[in-house]
Amino acid sequence: MQYVLKNEGNQQSKVLVMLHGTGGDEYDMLPLATMLDAAAPVISVKGNVLENGMPRFFRRLAVGQFDEEDLVARTHELNAFVTAMVQKQSLEGEVIAVGYSNGANIAVSSLFHSADTFDHAILFHPMVPLRGIELPDLSGKHIFIGAGHGDPYASDAEINELEALLTEAGATVEIFWHNKGHSLTQEELAAAVQWYENL
Repeated sequence: MQYVLKNEGNQQSKVLVMLHGTGGDEYDMLPLATMLDAAAPVISVKGNVLENGMPRFFRRLAVGQFDEEDLVARTHELNAFVTAMVQKQSLEGEVIAVGYSNGANIAVSSLFHSADTFDHAILFHPMVPLRGIELPDLSGKHIFIGAGHGDPYASDAEINELEALLTEAGATVEIFWHNKGHSLTQEELAAAVQWYENL
């Protein structure tokens, strides 16, 4: 997988894994990583799938309709990559997924499939990527969700369903709502920074 590595020599209490939205790349989320924690080691990943020339982390059949077989395969691929990178770089801090939209969805899928890859997650405008699977025990994991009322992709009902699934699996979930749809807002980012500082 293509990626950017920053601050890998720093032994921080946290490691940030940045996961972009559709059409982004491994550089898109770096300013957000700096905003969250300028000193933390950062692994910023580029999705391996192209949709009309736009990078994504997994295929979809239509907007809002995921290719579940590809999603599962790409999830295992990402989990293996992150685990290997953390070991290779001897990173000892808690590993936190930070994803927006498609990147948030692959992060959710990671949590749905394994409790071992990520310790916590910041999810901006995620969806429920898969239904009807048994989640691992997510006790001790803290999840921040940024969500927008009127989001055409991640509806209020979808966000509430995701919160319920994660909570039932043992995670502690905090949601920040705004009224700007699928857009990332300054208020949302500020809330995520505050959540991160209290983690």
